[in-house]
Amino acid sequence: MNLPFPFPVVRWTGQSVRLIDQTRLPGELVFRDCTTVDQLCAAIRELAVRGAPAIGVAAAFGMVLANHRGEPLDEARARLAATRPTAVNLFWALERMAQVADPDGLLAEAEAIMAEDLAMGRAMGEAGQALLPDPCTVLTHCNAGGLATAGYGTALGVVYAAHEAGKRITVFADETRPLLQGARLTAWELQARGIPVTVLPDVAAATVLRQGRVDAVITGADRIAANGDVANKIGTYPLAALAARHGVPFYVAVPSSTIDPATASGDSIPIEERDPDEVHRFGGERFTPEGVAAHNPAFDVTPAELVAAIVTEDGVHRPPYRFASA
Repeated sequence: MNLPFPFPVVRWTGQSVRLIDQTRLPGELVFRDCTTVDQLCAAIRELAVRGAPAIGVAAAFGMVLANHRGEPLDEARARLAATRPTAVNLFWALERMAQVADPDGLLAEAEAIMAEDLAMGRAMGEAGQALLPDPCTVLTHCNAGGLATAGYGTALGVVYAAHEAGKRITVFADETRPLLQGARLTAWELQARGIPVTVLPDVAAATVLRQGRVDAVITGADRIAANGDVANKIGTYPLAALAARHGVPFYVAVPSSTIDPATASGDSIPIEERDPDEVHRFGGERFTPEGVAAHNPAFDVTPAELVAAIVTEDGVHRPPYRFASA
C-alpha cells in the first residue's frame, strides 16, 4: 500500500474537508469530500471520520469550511457540536476555533490543531512505549490508531513507537461490536504498518488473558474525567476488569485535550446512544427477529482504579489521578 504515514485522515483542500471514509475500509480506500458543513456533520455522525482527536480536527476544518462558504460561524459551530456528545475533543477544538478573532485566521488555527495532534501522538507514543517489554503482545479494543487521530495514533501510537524502537510487538485486536472498528480499521492499519495482528471476537479476550498470552492492554478514550474515569468504546470496561482479574496492566493513551477536568467523574460523562439498527443489522441485512429491542450505547465508563496508567504527551500518569484545569 502506498498510503503515507502518518495517515492523511482529514485535510483541507481549499474547497472542501477531505477525509478518509472509514465506513469503506478495509474493502477500499476512498476519500470523501465534504463541501458543506451539513455533509461534514453527517460524516461525523455516520463514523466516516471517528475517534475523538480526529473528530476534533475535522470540526476545526469544518469551521474553516463554514467561513469559506460565508455561513454564520455560530450556527455552524452549534451543528458540529451536536454530532457526538461524548467525545470531548470535539468541544475543545470548537472552543479553540471560537477564540480566533479574525476569521481569516481560522485555517491557521485548524492546521495548528492538526499539527499539535500529530506531535502529541508521537510524544505519547514515545512515553508509552517504555511501558512495553520486548517482546510484547498487546490487546487493544476499537480503533485508537492513526485513523482515530490526525494520523499517528494514541493507543496504537504506543504500539508504533515501540515497533519503531525495534521492539518485537504483536497485537490482538478485539473486533469491537457492533461496527467492527477493531476488525476493520485496527487490523487494516497495523497490517499497513507491517505489525503482526490477530483479530479476536470480543468475547475471546477473557480466554487469551487467562491463557497468559497478553502482556498489556492499551486503549484510547473519548473522554477522561478529573478523577481518571475513562469513557471509551463500549466493551472497554469489561476488558479492564478482565485485565485486572488476570494481573495484566490496563493502559489508556490520549492527548491531554481528551482529559476533561470540568467533569468530576465518569458518572457525569454523557453517553451517546446510537441507532439500534447498528445492532440489528450488518451489511444491510437484519439478523435479529423483528420486534426485538436493541440497546446500543456507544461508550462505557471504566473506573479509574482499573487503570494502571494514563499516557499523554506530557508523560505517564499513575494513580491516584487528579486532573485539574490549567
